[in-house]
Amino acid sequence: MRKIFLTLLSAITLHTFAQSPDLGKGISFSAEMSGTISSGDYAPLWLTANQYGLPSVECNSGYLRGGIFRSVMNDSTRHWDIGYGADLVVAANHTSTFFVQQLYADVRWLKGTLTIGQKQQPMQLKNNELSSGSQTFGINARPYPEVRLALPNYWAIPGTKGFLSFKGHIAFGMFTDNNFQEDFARGTGSYDQNVLMHTKAGYLKFGKADKPFSVEAGLEMASQFGSTHYDLRNGTYTEIKNGRGLKSFWNAFKGGGSDSAMDGATQNNEGNMLGSWVLRLNYDTQDATYGLYADHFFEDHSGMFLLDYDGYAYENGHMTKKDHRYRYYPMKDIMLGFDVHLKKCQWLSDAVLEYVYTKYQSGAVYTDRTPQLPEHIGGVDNYYNNGLEPGWQHWGQTLGNPLYLSPVYNTDGKLFFHNNRFVAWHLGLAGQPTANLHYRLRATWQEGLGTYDKPYFNPKHNVSLGIEARYNLHQYVKGLSAGAAFGFDRGALMGNNTGGILTLRFER
Repeated sequence: MRKIFLTLLSAITLHTFAQSPDLGKGISFSAEMSGTISSGDYAPLWLTANQYGLPSVECNSGYLRGGIFRSVMNDSTRHWDIGYGADLVVAANHTSTFFVQQLYADVRWLKGTLTIGQKQQPMQLKNNELSSGSQTFGINARPYPEVRLALPNYWAIPGTKGFLSFKGHIAFGMFTDNNFQEDFARGTGSYDQNVLMHTKAGYLKFGKADKPFSVEAGLEMASQFGSTHYDLRNGTYTEIKNGRGLKSFWNAFKGGGSDSAMDGATQNNEGNMLGSWVLRLNYDTQDATYGLYADHFFEDHSGMFLLDYDGYAYENGHMTKKDHRYRYYPMKDIMLGFDVHLKKCQWLSDAVLEYVYTKYQSGAVYTDRTPQLPEHIGGVDNYYNNGLEPGWQHWGQTLGNPLYLSPVYNTDGKLFFHNNRFVAWHLGLAGQPTANLHYRLRATWQEGLGTYDKPYFNPKHNVSLGIEARYNLHQYVKGLSAGAAFGFDRGALMGNNTGGILTLRFER
């Protein structure tokens, strides 16, 4: 029996690895040159946002970019394959003069993929070209190096006859913006060094591939942890070291633990934990594909489950949960969206309409239970901000939706989201009028209230518009294209900014 088992194992191994992938085949190259000219305080929002932090928000800037890539799906018939990418940038009037945008290796085994390095990851369940952005895992900031284990495409769960599928990922990584954070703070704000990141997500799809209707539902969660926090108080920095041991990694993964350095009697989760519940309804016809989707962001249990476990007592120096009492919160904060893909209309092939509301944040009152105050109320969630970690940003750009005005726009040296309570409407349109011409339009109206702690005296409003067109010059040089974009911001949130971008791109 043992010989039979070894023979079968050897046969499977030889069949799988008999032909190693040719890493020199299936390679693509790209080069890009781009320049921005603007008037106002910054480049317009929709000239820079949701491009993985690559364009600078400064008025006048530019970059040269070059990359080499091999897809891990270069030979999808193989049981396993290897992919890689290197994407380097030289920039002017940017947060860095030279930086690595992407540098990674992918290893695929059947449908699973292991990624090691720094790679741009797309949004899930939304139109990546036209959406204003996911609230948790957006495409607005530079990627960071990580180890990521993923099932990137839906896998049909056995025994469900193709009706139920799953995809998702688990990852641990580290930020690369140490120098930026320290320079940006300039002695006027707190900052962090060596921030660790844990992310995970899972999505279920209900519906067979040959049926027009399907439902996708998922949970996205993240935790920033393990940093060294430099807390500025009365003009002096205090160094606070957060946990980086195996226990901290475990707490970040499962959700728990505490930031013992500052939590005090009331124990909180370790690190900056946050996430989103996401839902999408799809209807696919011969002429069009329609989608309705929702993205509910949360910073703690009051937002995640819309309730608080409301019975506490003081024991051994800490507030511990005791009684079975609950406080419920209404579902107010949410992104709601509708998108359509018209299969037979080239002039207008895609459209997106989104509504974003973040004003509630579990209410305007927060208090932990004490012997004198018996009720625990978990409001003032303060989206994207955190006291011990750098907030939901990397290199000053939000990791989520750019309508939360990123810290890179701040003039006070604080890595803080000054406008996280807002309501917005967003429209996106795209089309391919000719074989060589593609365009997209994004327009947003927003009303901001600031934060609960620092509200605006009066609501601030903003309108942002971005129009882009790209034309293929393949008839002259194969792989060459040219792009032009125009945009503006008007209002008290972003200021009055007007600008344009010219881009030349080559890829083979």
